[in-house]
Amino acid sequence: MHFVKTEELKSGMRLASAIYDKQGEILYQRDSKLTSQEIMNIQNLGLIGIFVLESAEPAPPMTQEEVESERFQAMTVFSIQEELESIVKNTKAQKTDNIVSGIIKQYGHLENKITFYQSPRSKEDYIFKHILNTAILCAIITNRMNLKVEERLETVTAAVVHDVGKLELEAHIINKSELSESEAGLVHFKVVEGFEMIKQVYSNGSVIRRICEQAENALYSFRQGEFDRKQFEKSTQKYIGTRVLIVAEVFDTMTAMKAEKAPESGVKAIKYLRDHSDIFDSRVVDALSDSLNILSAGVSVELNTGDKALVITENERNILRPMILCFKDNTMMDLSNREFDDIEIIDIAKTMDNRHFMDRGNGTKTGE
Repeated sequence: MHFVKTEELKSGMRLASAIYDKQGEILYQRDSKLTSQEIMNIQNLGLIGIFVLESAEPAPPMTQEEVESERFQAMTVFSIQEELESIVKNTKAQKTDNIVSGIIKQYGHLENKITFYQSPRSKEDYIFKHILNTAILCAIITNRMNLKVEERLETVTAAVVHDVGKLELEAHIINKSELSESEAGLVHFKVVEGFEMIKQVYSNGSVIRRICEQAENALYSFRQGEFDRKQFEKSTQKYIGTRVLIVAEVFDTMTAMKAEKAPESGVKAIKYLRDHSDIFDSRVVDALSDSLNILSAGVSVELNTGDKALVITENERNILRPMILCFKDNTMMDLSNREFDDIEIIDIAKTMDNRHFMDRGNGTKTGE
């Protein structure tokens, strides 16, 4: 599958994920072929873009639990929007506890890995879907790390409210992929300003605020090239939720659809997090990668050699080093073996191999 901006959609493209309305009802089923009318309707929804399947790519199977998960997200994002707008307008929180308990109930007790689907986003709901996804990832990670119930609640609550200050920013800034130095400073200021509301609204607001504040300051200083690892480690010893929130927020930011550029794959996001272990706690990153289907059997990948391959067997110890089948010569390679230390997976492949697929709808070839 790959990401396509809304204005670049064409008739015949197939949806990689379903599109829901505010009530969690399906508007368009996964694997549906788009018509010109449906494209117009999707554009009217204000979506930035959607994920579509390749010409010859089968729709990946979904369990009933995954379908329910998509529906839950569609409904919860609007609850988050209403709650944060109430906090900004009235300095009152009415349903945060219900939102947090719902997220933890849905995602905080999982025993098996899940496929983390990025839902379509519009400029109007971008921030709320980012918040929801960050909270979901926090629930998943804290469960995998077997943290105390209190720490799970604090971390997921912090995720739900960590960007409340952004509601006072103009939409064009919130949706920009790359910010100027002055814009980044403005966003940071507004986010930090929003933490004062957190302290006022919640009985445990001082803890929630501390987690949010530590995460925001760490990420901002990291992006500015001023990150102090020793100070960060010292200040976050008491609040593991800070380290969880940082990893969850960056993973979602990297893999989410954006107005200005295509999202990164889960592979690239995990590699980035692992490459910057000074700020992204390796225990938290491992908990995240151990919870998601990123390089499971059947996934097509690109190698640093320029070749493409198919994942045959997942590596439970290191998801980036599975057993693969190289398409070029049908060679089997166990990347966990030191013999293949110089071979790396750099990304998910857009197509299964180097074939061209015939699109019988218009008689043209698609693919590489």
